[in-house]
Amino acid sequence: MSAREQGPRHKARALALQGLYGWIVGGGDAASIGAHLLTPEQSARLDIGYFHDLLGGTIARADTLRAGFQGLLDRPVAVLSPVEHALLLLGSYELVHHPEVPYRVVINEAVELAKSFGGTDGHKYVNGVLDKAAGVLRPVEVQAKARG
Repeated sequence: MSAREQGPRHKARALALQGLYGWIVGGGDAASIGAHLLTPEQSARLDIGYFHDLLGGTIARADTLRAGFQGLLDRPVAVLSPVEHALLLLGSYELVHHPEVPYRVVINEAVELAKSFGGTDGHKYVNGVLDKAAGVLRPVEVQAKARG
């Protein structure tokens, strides 16, 4: 991975993914999950504010985010692997609530995390769904990229 991908935001995404995975599998609330995951060593290496925003914001808006991507899936959300489910929630949250992050960065980060934490071809599935979601959620940005 490049230095950019290993930066504080990438690390915040990776830890948020772990928190979302735990939330999907076992429940809980964002504050207790975040407190459990965030060690002093990690606090020094990641964007803490971004981590809390991703974890808390995604959990708080999970139903709305799922509703937004459910129509883009070829299967029910309930049969997605927890990692794919968490990455689709996380990527959707960033696409909707962080327009300052280019959609290609959101998708690429999700794909890299899927390669690290997911199943063999999970990254391809995450890539396809988030690419479709970007077309719906950020049509102007996607069209501009396609033209340019």
